[in-house]
Amino acid sequence: MRYVFGLLLACTTFYAHAQSQVVTENGNAVQLRALDTLTGAVRDLTMTVGETLTYERLTITLQECRYPKDNPNGDAFALLTIQDIREDTPRFDAWMIASSPALSALEHPRYDVWLLKCNTVEG
Repeated sequence: MRYVFGLLLACTTFYAHAQSQVVTENGNAVQLRALDTLTGAVRDLTMTVGETLTYERLTITLQECRYPKDNPNGDAFALLTIQDIREDTPRFDAWMIASSPALSALEHPRYDVWLLKCNTVEG
C-alpha cells in the first residue's frame, strides 16, 4: 500500500511540475546514455527525430522530442520505442523524461537507456 501511495504522490508531483511549465520548443535531436549492465560499458547516443539506431541488441527509434523554453536540458522528454532484436514486441514505447528517468524507464534485464537532453541540431 505504501508503494502505491508513493507512486501516486510521485506522479502527482511530476504532473503538477509539468503543468507549471509551458512546452514551447520541439527539438529534432536527442542525446541518450546507454549502459550495458553486464559489462559496465557506457555509451552516449545522439539521434534525430525519425531515426532508428542499433545499440548492442536494442533498436531505438526517436519519434518526437520536446522541451520547455526555460529549461531545455533538465526537463526534456522524448517519445521513444526501444525493442530487443530477439523479441517481437517493444520493451519500451512511451515518453522518457530527462529530469525523472525512473518515472518512465526501460525494463530490460541487461540494458539501461535514459534521456539526457533534447535539442535542435542545425542541418
